[in-house]
Amino acid sequence: MSKPLNVLFLCTGNSARSILAEAIVNHLGDGNFRGYSAGSFPKGEVHPLALELLASLGIPALGARSKSWSEFAAPEAPRMDFVVTVCDQAAGEMCPIWPGAPITAHWGVPDPAAVDGPLEIRRKAFRDTLTALQNRIRLFASLPLSTLDRMTAKRNVDEIGRTR
Repeated sequence: MSKPLNVLFLCTGNSARSILAEAIVNHLGDGNFRGYSAGSFPKGEVHPLALELLASLGIPALGARSKSWSEFAAPEAPRMDFVVTVCDQAAGEMCPIWPGAPITAHWGVPDPAAVDGPLEIRRKAFRDTLTALQNRIRLFASLPLSTLDRMTAKRNVDEIGRTR
């Protein structure tokens, strides 16, 4: 690919799942992807266990912040090539009109921030979510996107969301 493809991961709170996905795609994307994340109703802070997990795996999350998806619908925002929802609630919400008509997909994963209980149970929920996202992002990064027509790329990216 000649330039990195921009990928926006959306979720409701933009505190855990979409933050993890953004960091993973930037880490695993081998310079072919530039990840972003946002939420429809951002919590305003990144969940500390998300940051702890990323740091423990050596995955950079410098500058990670919880932000509104409206930042990416603005005219001066980076033009997205892909927009992926990672929570079921955001998938059902009315999204902004994304400039450039990016390919959209839904890759729902459980919300680790919603898990209650002892710290180790909550940490495991974050690890499980990260593993699911990492597996999907590896599949995504392996697609020959520069050789696929738009409909085939969309079909492939949608199929990744059905991968368990």
